[in-house]
This record gives sequence, structure tokens and C-alpha cells, in this order.
Amino acid sequence: MEIFSTSPPSQSAITTRKFHFSILRKCSPRFAAFPFTVILLFTLTAGAGVSYSDHCYDVIRDPPLLPNPNPAIINPRFLALRHAHVDGNKTKKDISVIPRSLSFSTHKAYRTQKDAVFKIEAVLSLIGVGYYRNFTRRGLRLVHFRPPRIPLTSGGPWNSVSFSLSGFWDSVSGKLCMIGPGFGKSSSNYVVLKLDYLNSSSIFSSLVNGTLESLDVNSESGFNLKLISILGVNLRSYKYELIDKESESNAFRLLDDTSNISLGVEDLGQKLCTYIISAGTFELEYKNDCNSVNCNFLGRGKGNFMPSVMHINEIECSEDGRVRFLLGFGDIGHNGYRMPFEPNATLVTEGKWDGKKRRLDMVGCRIFSDWDEGFVGECLIRLSLRFPARWTLRDRSSVVGELWSSRSVNETGYFGRVMLSSVKNKNIRATGLRYAYSEIENTRRSCANKTIEKGVTGKYPNALSSDMRFDMVVRNKKVTDLWGYSSPLFVGSRPYQLSSVFGREADSTWQEKKNHSNVNNVSYILSVATSHDFKLSSEYMKIKSFEISAEGTYDSESGHLCMIGCMHVGPPKVRVGRNLSLDCAILVDIQYPPVNARNGEAVKGTIESTREKSDSLYFEPFEILSRSIYAGQAKDTLWRMDLEITMVLISNTLSCIFIGLQLLHVKRHADVLPLISVIMLIVLTLGHLIPLLLNFEALFTMGRNSVNVYFDGGGWLEVNEVLVRVITMIAFLLEFRLLQMAWSARSADGSPKNLWIPEKKVLYLSLPMYIGGGLIAWFVHMSKKSHQRPLLRIRHFGYKRQSLWGDFKSYGGLILDGFLLPQIMFNLFSDSKEKALAPSFYVGTTFVRLLPHAYDLYRSHSSTWSFGYIYANPRLDYYSTAWDIIISFGGLLFVVLIYLQQRFGGQCLLPRRFWRRSTTYEKVPVAIPE
Repeated sequence: MEIFSTSPPSQSAITTRKFHFSILRKCSPRFAAFPFTVILLFTLTAGAGVSYSDHCYDVIRDPPLLPNPNPAIINPRFLALRHAHVDGNKTKKDISVIPRSLSFSTHKAYRTQKDAVFKIEAVLSLIGVGYYRNFTRRGLRLVHFRPPRIPLTSGGPWNSVSFSLSGFWDSVSGKLCMIGPGFGKSSSNYVVLKLDYLNSSSIFSSLVNGTLESLDVNSESGFNLKLISILGVNLRSYKYELIDKESESNAFRLLDDTSNISLGVEDLGQKLCTYIISAGTFELEYKNDCNSVNCNFLGRGKGNFMPSVMHINEIECSEDGRVRFLLGFGDIGHNGYRMPFEPNATLVTEGKWDGKKRRLDMVGCRIFSDWDEGFVGECLIRLSLRFPARWTLRDRSSVVGELWSSRSVNETGYFGRVMLSSVKNKNIRATGLRYAYSEIENTRRSCANKTIEKGVTGKYPNALSSDMRFDMVVRNKKVTDLWGYSSPLFVGSRPYQLSSVFGREADSTWQEKKNHSNVNNVSYILSVATSHDFKLSSEYMKIKSFEISAEGTYDSESGHLCMIGCMHVGPPKVRVGRNLSLDCAILVDIQYPPVNARNGEAVKGTIESTREKSDSLYFEPFEILSRSIYAGQAKDTLWRMDLEITMVLISNTLSCIFIGLQLLHVKRHADVLPLISVIMLIVLTLGHLIPLLLNFEALFTMGRNSVNVYFDGGGWLEVNEVLVRVITMIAFLLEFRLLQMAWSARSADGSPKNLWIPEKKVLYLSLPMYIGGGLIAWFVHMSKKSHQRPLLRIRHFGYKRQSLWGDFKSYGGLILDGFLLPQIMFNLFSDSKEKALAPSFYVGTTFVRLLPHAYDLYRSHSSTWSFGYIYANPRLDYYSTAWDIIISFGGLLFVVLIYLQQRFGGQCLLPRRFWRRSTTYEKVPVAIPE
């Protein structure tokens, strides 16, 4: 059966649409997440009680479709709005829904019998919707890591609400009217969309005006849109006019002298836009003439409003280098990735790339908007953006530019010049960029007194290797939960490219080209962020992240990196003049460990302010600790993980074999079954049962997602997980069978009843001993917790201090290591001389338990790093040099004691004067339970 059709459904489907819509929503739990699928299945016209004619007939009549309609036009950009501005009617006080922006895209378009009219199916989404009850709007940001600061209705905050719309568009008049229901919680609500969307546009007609109104079909849902206005940008058939006129009149000639210090772009179109958009937020720096003239280039209201930051939103980028942007302005700092479309603080621009002058020239126009409509006017602003050919410590903007007035000083509307510069050190940059070191001498003087850790010899990372880049956690006395990364930008004059250094060693001949010098000039970027606002000092604005540009020297012989850093303080106030927002009194000191270090050291460092504590820009020193490992350590870890998974399989297989040999032993010598300690068998059985009950977390403590960091595909690891689960289950069943046989044999009629007496003595002695050990483990855990530092000194990457339950699991591993202790006590109390345990069982099982400790000794002295554990896991037993030796010695001692007891009697370990007369048991045949 064909589900999808290119022709529109008949009108008879309208009356049943609402019924089908609700049935599908109930049957498909993912219905709300796939609006386009629903559109493909149903015609999204008005439902029962909602008529297109009642709400849209006065806008555009619904002409009949073609008898044999052509295939539908499937193009989301046929009619579209992206991040459109929405506003409520200030005269109405009952608006309860306040969306932040709106997006609209078509799904299908059909031709009708009227040439210029199209039937449209589309989806409309309101982004950032909140439901408020008797509260005024506060413009709260939507955050996911904490609840809203004000009460909400039972509906809760909806990040977005989508509607499926159907209607008609007249391409001549530009009139559009659509109607349709919502998805999910708003499925019973209908909205009417009316737009003036022209078929072609220029910069003066580039705005789309319209309204959106709720029809209140079901007010019980809490959704009450009422009426809002819409202002967006037209995406159809744009004609570039102003930029060509301005280029012909040479309006950008004042920047002709910058072509020799700018970079070109080989491939225009999307690549040009990628370079510009990726620059992120731009900082505005007003020239000195703004002290004497008005610099309010937005013309917003009265006064001299001067924004401090700018963000670029792309409208379109053509292959010939022509672009359209929305430039949003504000004073919110650098933390926002995208500013909302606020018409009165936004410029509409068109421009084109000048290949000879190596710059992007643009014309900017202001937007004038009230609740009724918005329009473009006063195209008095000229802008130019370029890509600097050289970076320095104080100037690392990937994109810079200038904004000025097309009018002269004496004319009305003139404003002072404004410089634009990006503040983020992005990886996406124009090719051909060079770096000039300007603070090397100052760096050497500042770093002369820094102490370099001595006593550690070895090979340190090459300056161009991937080991120089690392992720990090950062903290000081005020902020303890910062995280980020540190990466070189240039090493000498050579760009540091991650794509060229990952997966292979750096050029070994590069050091020789540098006159055999071990000290290299380097430039760095350190980016730090957290989830909440904080202040570095009284002068700094509240931020969630900051970046430090640094340059200095790296000594590859000692692994010491020392640099001077600059940080943007942020624009709490409008600045007039250059570089007033930079704080360059920062010293960054980093010590890399040797790549062949055996103690698993991490990269450590500090970020310090060299200012006096009384200075308003002084901040508390930050401590840096790496969260990354070297490439060589990663390779070693891969090899170790393969080895450990194999050892898990071998150990569990050996356990099954040794238990099977014990079962074979008791089958041949059935009379020894009552002489096996039940307590010992219970300990062994629980040792294999608990990992199965804990969903295998005890054997593979790292989650599957974490392990997949090392394995491109999880299939191989999953196969081994299944194998180990199966083998563990087999070992548990064999041990449980042995336990059942021993219990049944001792409870049989022919078995001596007083054998339970020494078993009870074993229980009375071992149970308080196990409980006392557990209390000691709890006391040690609490004492460690009370002395825990805010930032852990991690010895092994990925291994954190255990929880109380983790410490108890480790203690359980210690009990398993001494599994022979109950049998030794049972032999002592019963003075048994029988060979109840096969040598292959007690020697082999002890070997399986001690092998992880021997491996841990090898791992701690041979491995340079530990990235998680699969075999010899510290969360399953006590592993350290001292514990490994003690447990190994204890296990071997227990094996010797069992051997002596089964050869000379259970009390042979005691002095002869403590021997007592043993009870003589008559051997009788014991039936082995089936």
C-alpha cells in the first residue's frame, strides 16, 4: 500500500482528520518528535469546528486545485522564516504565551487553478515558550541545569511549540493565510497565521510582516496565544542593489590600504560565511571622535545608546561572494552564542566580497518597528570585514572590521567610527595566517624566577605533537568547578594543526631545523567554562567562561611551559579607544610530565595575576590539572585493555574448570562431601552471584559509552561482555551445585549429625570477624571523606575516589581472596583428616584470586597511565603494593595450611598439648543427590 502521495488529499478527509490525528498520536509515542512525518500522512487543514473560510476568506480565497495536479514542490525554503521576531500586543493584557522567536518552513506546495496561488503545507514553531500565571515578563533565559526561578503553571515551561498548518499563498500580492493544529500538548489548539511574504525582494522590502492568533478551541490545555505580531526576513529571490551602487561609487576607498595586511578567500559562498559566522561575538571599540560626536549608529530612541557587542546571523550566502546578514547589537558580554532578533537593535545588510581588496564590503540599514509592522530604512551605515594576515598576543581576532557613516561630519545622521573585532580564538580561520611574537622578552623576564620541578628525567612531548593539547579542570578559592582545554596556536612560525598531528608523531627533523634549540617560542589559547555565573574580580563582569591568549617559551628538555597571557575583561561599559578591555598582567605556568613516566602524572599548572592584591583586576590564582593523556599512553591503554579483557575471560574459564574438577573429586569420593565447609561454598557462590545481580557492573565498571572512546565499534567489546556473563553464570551454577551437594550430604540420614557443630563454630567466629572488617572499612572511608580536597589529585585518569558502596565491594573482594579461611577453621574444629578439597580446586582457585594482584604489581610498575580498569579493578578488591603483597602471602599461606591439614589432620597446626581426642566417624556410603 502506498502511504505517501504527491497529490493533495480530497476535501472529504477534512471531517475525519481530527479523529485520525488523535488516534495516531495515541498509537505512536514519538508522534510529537516527528511533525514532518505527520504532515506526509495527513492534510493539515482545519478540523471540526474550525473553518479556513471563516478566518482566511478575506485574505485569500481558496481556489480549487488542478484536476490533475503536478507533483508537489518539496522545498523547505519555498517559504521560510528563521528566528523571526515575535511581539505581543501591548494593548492586550491577557497574553499568557511569550515566545522568544518563531521559525516557519514549508513542507509541500501545490499549484492551483489560479496561476499565482499555491496551496501550502508547513510547520510553524514557537521557540522559547513559557506559561506564566499572574506574573509579568522578566525575560528569563531557559536553562536546563536548575528549575525556573518563578512558579509556572501545571503545563510547565515548553521550549518550543509546533503547529501543522495548511493554507494558500498568493505570489503576486504576497498574502499568505494558513490554519492548523498543534502537536503534542497543544494538539487541540488551532492557530491562524497571516503573512505578507513577497515573491521577490530587495533590501527595502526584505522584511516579512504578519500575525499569529490562537483560536481557543480548547482552553483547558493552558495554551492561550491570543494575538502576536511577526517580523522576519524574506528568503525569496533577493535582488542586490545598494551594494553594487556603493562599490561603483568607491564608497569603501578609506580601507584600501588594508589589503596588504589581509588574507584572501579562495572559495567564496558558504566558505566565506563559515569564516565569518564561526568568529562568534564581535567586540565594538569606538574611535576617539565618539567623545565629541554622537556614535549612536542604531538611532534607537533618544540619547546616545552605544552597544558593546555584535553578533552576525546569516540570511544567505551566494557562490559569487554576495551575502546577506542580520547584525544584532547589545551589551550582554561574550557568553551568548546567538543574540535574539530584536528589530530596533538589528541592522539588515547586503554585501559582496572584493577579491582584489581582500575584504567583505556591506551596506547596513536600520529597522523601524512597532507592534503593527516593521520596515527597513535609513541605509546610512557602511561596514567592512576582513581576515587579518598576522596575529599577536594582544590582537588575535580572526575577523576584524569597521563600521562608519556614509554621511559627512556636518550632515544630520553622522556618527563616529566604530572598530569591530572577534574575541574568540576559533579553529576555523582563513589560510595563510602568521603569528608575530611581541612579548617574548617580557615572558623570559617574568618566567626567570619560576621554579622548574627537578628530579624527573625522561622524554617530554615534542612541541608540535598532539600531546601539547590537553583538556583540564581548573579551580581556585572562589570557583572549583571550571573545565576547559589548552591548545597551542603556533609553534615558532609553524601553525599548530590538530588534524595534522593526531594519529602520528610530530616531524622529528623540526628540532634540527631550529638550530638544535630545546626552547621554542609558542602561542597558546586556554579556554575555560562552567555552568554558572561567577566573577573573577570586582572589575570583571559576571561570566560563565573566559579565554586567555598566551605566548611564551616551551623547553622540550624539561617539559616546562611559561607564558604571559591576555584576557578580555569584558565590556561592562562602552569603551572609547583600543585594548582597554585587555588584562595582560597574567602569568601561565605549566609543567608537562615525561611521556615515559611510570607514576601516571598529569599535566599541572597555574594561572596567576601579576597585579597587586589591591588592584581591581587582581584575581585569585587558578590551579590547572590535566584530564587528558598522551598519545603513547593511549596506545598503551588500548593494549592493556585488550589484555585485561582476555585475562577476565581466562580467569573465569579457569574458575569453571577448577570447580568442575572439585565436582569430579566428590563424585569419586562421595564420603568427603560432608567435610566441606558450607560457609566457604556460600562465600564462593555469592562471589559469582553478586556481579550477575549488579548487571555486570562489578566486572566492567566503565560504562559502554566510556569504553567506546577506545573502540571505533562496540561489537567486539559487547561479544566479550556476553562471553564473560555466560562464563560467570556457569561458574555460579557449578558452585551452587557443589553447595547443594555438600548440604544434602551433611543432612542425609547416614551423615554424622555433629558435623554441624564445627560449622556453627565457624559461623560464630567468621561472622563477627567479617562484620568487624566491614566496620573498619566504613571507618576508613569516612576518615578519607573528611580529608577530601575540593579538587581530587587523580592518580589514575578516570578513577575517582570510591563511594561507601564501592569500598564495601572492595572489602567483599578481600573476603573472597581468603575463601579458604572457613575451611581451615572447619578442619580445625572437626579435626578432619580427609582430603575434602581436591588440590586442583584449592590451589587453582587461589591462583585465580591471586593472579589479579600479581598483575596489579606489574601494571603499577610498568604502565605509564591507567584509563579505567577491567581486570584487577580497585572497585572489586584492595589493590596497592602493600595489599598485593599481603593478600598474595596470605593466599599462599592458606594453601599450605589446607595441604597440611588434609595430610596430618585438622589440628596439626596447633601445639601437641592443645590437641584433643577426635571424634571417630564411621565412614558410610553417601548417596550423591541427583
